[in-house]
This record gives sequence, structure tokens and C-alpha cells, in this order.
Amino acid sequence: MYENEEQNGYNGNEAEINPGMENEVRTSAGSDNPYTQGQPYGTYGYRDPYNGAGAYGQSAGSRREEPRKKKKEKSSGKKILVAAAAGLFFGVFAGAGFFGMKAVGTWAESQILADSATEKETMNVSVATLSTAADTSVINTGNTVTTVVTDVTQVVEDVMPSIVSITNEYTQQYFYYTEPVTSSGSGIIIGQNDEELLIVTNYHVIEDTEKLTVTFADDKEAEALVKGTDSKMDLAVIAVALKDLDESTMNAIEIARIGDSDSLRVGEPAIAIGNALGYGQSVTTGVISALDRELQVNSVSGTFIQTDAAINPGNSGGALININGEVIGINSSKIGGSTVEGMGYAIPISAAQPIIEELMNRTTRVLVEDGKRGTIGIVGATITSQEAYFYGYPEGVYVTSVYDGTAADRAGIRKGDFIISFDGESIRTMDQLKNLLSYYEAGSTVEVEVQRLSGDSYRTITLEVTLGDQASLDVH
Repeated sequence: MYENEEQNGYNGNEAEINPGMENEVRTSAGSDNPYTQGQPYGTYGYRDPYNGAGAYGQSAGSRREEPRKKKKEKSSGKKILVAAAAGLFFGVFAGAGFFGMKAVGTWAESQILADSATEKETMNVSVATLSTAADTSVINTGNTVTTVVTDVTQVVEDVMPSIVSITNEYTQQYFYYTEPVTSSGSGIIIGQNDEELLIVTNYHVIEDTEKLTVTFADDKEAEALVKGTDSKMDLAVIAVALKDLDESTMNAIEIARIGDSDSLRVGEPAIAIGNALGYGQSVTTGVISALDRELQVNSVSGTFIQTDAAINPGNSGGALININGEVIGINSSKIGGSTVEGMGYAIPISAAQPIIEELMNRTTRVLVEDGKRGTIGIVGATITSQEAYFYGYPEGVYVTSVYDGTAADRAGIRKGDFIISFDGESIRTMDQLKNLLSYYEAGSTVEVEVQRLSGDSYRTITLEVTLGDQASLDVH
């Protein structure tokens, strides 16, 4: 049946299609088709366009198909052979193509791996370099490598021989009595000369000292002397005589490797080592939280490194190091204070290094016996940084009075002057000035810098002062 019988004239009533022709058999004599001339039409007058027969009738056209069927049967073998040959050819070609593509894929993969290896070698962060310093976890994100420090044991082992503990013994003066005090801090071995081992620390660690004791990595102790100080930068260099160190201690210690704090980036790992709370050396880790933090705490001012590695009392003077074991800062708990958490500060080593080198070359101070100590002959008061800020004063020691005939009087120091430097040392407090005088004998000549009011501003004057003896003060 046709798909749409109505379109072909069939609507279920055969008589309506060819009325009166149900039993008529027509021939195709008048047909233009050479294959159907003389052949009968189908019963209902339809011719098969393919075999010339009616849809339902038997026709000569259908009988003539038998030879062609045989021809197809004869040619089917050839077609099978042709198909088999084509299949074989296709299989061989496909196989060759497959192995070819596989070879190309293998080559491409090797090139990608090679390019990837080359790219990794040229990245900003060298994983191989970092792995030599500490165990790390590496996270690949596109063309960058993020390194997370997980183990710093090797770094600490390498650096620990250059870190020392410092014990400071001094006398604390109260209103009506004095009391012996012991405080703790840390230091970094930074150099050695022919006679001394040189150690850098914070100024406030050795301030007002009467006796300094250094404990090395092998737990051996030795007494140290002050080499030079800079109270404004909170830096000091102390020295231990080589003759006081035995061979085993010299073999156990190392001079620290100095890094470059100017090249630091926020977020990179940071490790703090020091004598926290005086319990012995300990390690804390974190990151560089900020750079160039401008701070002014009491007499200390400058720009500092901020880190979230814990820096507690006793850590002061110890080392802030990078992942390569290089010193990038000198820790100071005094700067950070105890009012916040996760905010420690360190003096950038690149800023401190010129000052340290200058302090290293000074003459080592030796305490002078009480009866031989020099005197200056003034009454002074400390001007704090807050007072200097509010009143516009220079920061230092304000001279409230000068004794007649004393060293200060002879040198030209006046009431109202501000002493800001003594023999090259920055002066911030009266206690600091008194402490310095304990290292100078009567008769020594030193340079003293004062700031004196001139019109509406202060100008700096340098005076030579020859220190007097105690007798010059007894008459007053």
C-alpha cells in the first residue's frame, strides 16, 4: 500500500478509481517506454515505474527481471571480492594511520614534557633550590609555583650554631633602694677579629649592664663586653675574647650568613630563632607580613619588618631568617610590645648592616673602677619621644643645670641644652649617659653633641669635654 493512498487516488473504493475497468486488461502498445510496449497494465491500470507492471498485477516486466537477477548473482562474487579487498586495504591503511598517530602522539607528548621541564627551570621560584633548604609542598597553578614550607629542621640546624643567648646582670635603681636584676636576650655571631668574637644584639638587651654572659650552641658560657651601641636603632655589638673560648666551642659555632632584606616580598616564609623567655633557644615560623613599617616606640624609631612569627621577650636580638638560612632581620620584642598578637617586628638587616659595621670597629669598653670614673657635672632629665613630639623639643637629655667648674662648665655646656650624643653614641636617656660614663676614666676627652635653641629653631653644636673626677663634684 502507498503511504498516502488518497494522494494516489485511493480512498477505499476501487470502483471510483477506474469505474467500469475492473476486469479490463490494457496493453502498453501506445506507451513511449520501449521496455513496456505491448505489455499489459496492471489490473487497476497502474504501472510500476520500475518494472512496468501494475501494483497488483503480474506483468511481463516482472518476468524479464529474472535474467538480471541471475546477473546479480553472478556478479555478487566479484562484489564480495572487491569488498574484501577494500576492507583489507582500509584495515591496512587504518592500522598504519593508528601507529603513525600513536608515534606522533608520543613525540608530541615528549615535546610537551620537555617544554614543561624547561618552563619549570625558568620559573621565579626554584623548587629544587628550596628543597635543599627545607621540605616543602608545591602547588602548581598555571605558570606559577606556590611553595608551602612544612619542615624547617635542616634550616634551623644550619643556623643554630650562629645564635647565642645573652644574660644581662645590672642594678635597678628605685626611689629609696636598689635591686639586682637579671634579664635575658639573644644575639647573632656576625664576625671575628684577631682577638674577639663579635655578636650583634638589641641595645635594650644590654642596656645598663654590669655583667654580660653569653651562652653558645654547645652550652658553654663566656663573659662579654660592650663594643658599641646605637640606642636610636636599638642595636648593639658585644665582644667575647677568643682566649676565653676553648677549641670545642670554636668548632661548635658558626658566623651567620647575612641576607638581603631589601629583596624581601610579603608572604614569603620567615623563621625566628631566639632565647624566648630565657628558657633557651626556640624556633617560631610564619611569613613576612609587611615591609617598611614606620614605628616609633619610646626612643626607638625607623622602618621595620613585620612578621607573624612569634617574637617574645628573650627573642630580642635573635635572628629572623629566610628559607635559605640567611639573616634578614634582628628581632625586637620591645618594638612589637605585648598589646597585640601575630605582629612581631625586626630591624631590616640591610638597614642595620652599615651601623653594625661601624660599631664593630669601635674600641671595646671596659668598666672602670668607681673611684676612677669620669664625671661631666650636670643635672639632666630625659626627654621622651612623646614629649619631643608635643613640645617640639629635641629628643635626648635636657640639661637642667650645670655645676660650676666641672667638665661641662669648662666645655661650654649650658642650661637648656639638649645632649644628643656622647663620644659618637646617640643619647636618649639620662640613665644611658650615666651608663656610658662608667666606661671612661677621669681625664678622658670625648666629643659631646648638643642641640641649642637659636632663634626659633635648634642647631647642633659639637663640644670637646675633658671628664673630671669625683672630687670635682664633691664640692657641690
